[in-house]
Amino acid sequence: MKQTELSRAQSAAILGGAAVMLSLAMGMRQSFGLLQPHVVRDLGITAADFSLALAIQNIVWGVTQPFVGLLVDRIGARPVAVAGVIVYALGLVAMSLAQSALVLTLGAGILIGLALSCTASNLAMNVTARTVPAARRSVAMGAVSAAGSLGLAIASPLAQAMIARGGWQLALVAFLGLAAVMLPAALMAGRADRIERDDAGASEQSIGAALREAAAHGGYVTMALAFFVCGLQLVFLTTHLPNYLDLCGIDPSVTASALALIGLFNVAGSYLFGWLGQRWPKHLLLGGIYLLRSAIIAAYFVAPPSPAGTLVFAAAMGTLWLGVVPLVNGLVVHLFGLKWMATLTGIAFFSHQVGSFLGAWGGGVIYASLGSYEWAWKGAVAIGVVAGLAQMMMNVRPSPRIAGAAGVARA
Repeated sequence: MKQTELSRAQSAAILGGAAVMLSLAMGMRQSFGLLQPHVVRDLGITAADFSLALAIQNIVWGVTQPFVGLLVDRIGARPVAVAGVIVYALGLVAMSLAQSALVLTLGAGILIGLALSCTASNLAMNVTARTVPAARRSVAMGAVSAAGSLGLAIASPLAQAMIARGGWQLALVAFLGLAAVMLPAALMAGRADRIERDDAGASEQSIGAALREAAAHGGYVTMALAFFVCGLQLVFLTTHLPNYLDLCGIDPSVTASALALIGLFNVAGSYLFGWLGQRWPKHLLLGGIYLLRSAIIAAYFVAPPSPAGTLVFAAAMGTLWLGVVPLVNGLVVHLFGLKWMATLTGIAFFSHQVGSFLGAWGGGVIYASLGSYEWAWKGAVAIGVVAGLAQMMMNVRPSPRIAGAAGVARA
């Protein structure tokens, strides 16, 4: 089946499934920081132990993403997504039964890290690119990312309510209910496997040739390295903002509201950057996001902590949260085409997850060592500025193979 043969209802079902799966996978994962103070107290572990579990989640996600992407490119999205939902549920069960840092790390770190490779943004963007023609691809990616942002607005208030009612284990039981909803969403998104790829100049390209082509492209390398800062900044906040606010004596409900606001404002931000990416240079938009995030983080942590300031901060960061997703994926397609999109975005995402690992674990280590998050946020700001400027200067010329195929098509 070709993209042009899809009915509006068929396209909507596929994109809706991808959005729901992405939404719930990310919403639950980004709400784990709400559990931190309670898990630390109940299990008798340290904040560094909890941070390490989430850091391992991020590094497992990053290490496995290129290989999962290769599976998606070879066998399709549906079997990968369904397996990911099952592993996600197993991770939540392991977390709920944990009595030690080791079991917590198995569930939150290893199992959910692997599950996210199969259910989150990389797979959702691959499904979207397969389903939507090139002329509307960036906007569609932004729309799916936007809809996928609603999960945080659902998961964080749900987690906070369940914690207040029966403890953090009850919150994880509620998350199992959300994981059950992911299964039919994964099956719907997997219908994209039936759609033929429109792969200019790539029908005979091997994975080895694709990897060599990407490694030789300076712009791709720059983008992948700059993606590091995205993971570091966001995971530092989702992991440590709840603990920072708890230390400042701010009511836990403010933390849940802040995470929900991030999710809600991310809806508008993701769609906005997808729309802008169809009209403005994607690399400049990406660099601008990194620079703006750095400025907002600096302004928030310099000012005295307050509930109102936290909510404004959350809204501002939410607007810039997942706007990078349609831009990075759009740049990969622009540079190299669709055939190995999931693999190449997965490799770039590994850099993102190295940053996520350092944001989660490094923030915990700095706090445990110094009793303050000051040097953690200063580091996040500094590397954000460097990455933003480098991103804006990346080479955006398509690979010679793609440029040559486009020239033949025009002729």
